[in-house]
Amino acid sequence: QVRLVESGGGLVQPGGSLSLSCAASGSIFSIITMGWYRQAPGERRELVATMSSGGSTNYADSVRGRFTISRDNAKNTVYLEMNSLEPQDTAVYYCNADRVGTPSGWGRDYWGQGTQVTVSS
Repeated sequence: QVRLVESGGGLVQPGGSLSLSCAASGSIFSIITMGWYRQAPGERRELVATMSSGGSTNYADSVRGRFTISRDNAKNTVYLEMNSLEPQDTAVYYCNADRVGTPSGWGRDYWGQGTQVTVSS
């Protein structure tokens, strides 16, 4: 059983910074892609950033230059450093792990429970 547990998030003023982390647990020997998505009220879930096990990154245009994704493959953990936060960044942020290798085979699209990020003065 693969489980993703997020931490971080909270309330921050515009222009501030927050950090998120997400640890995957279970009998995992590899995770090809880990990343972050977000969903604002009334909106569809959207990609924020992803990172491959080899270090390749992909960012949404709206966060490029302000957010930084990183990961520790040995710990099956992914991080998101968010700077220069804007009210438009307010959303529930979800951790994702895709193509997860376990003794049972490769699994797709595991999700964390989500963590609220609110940017407001």
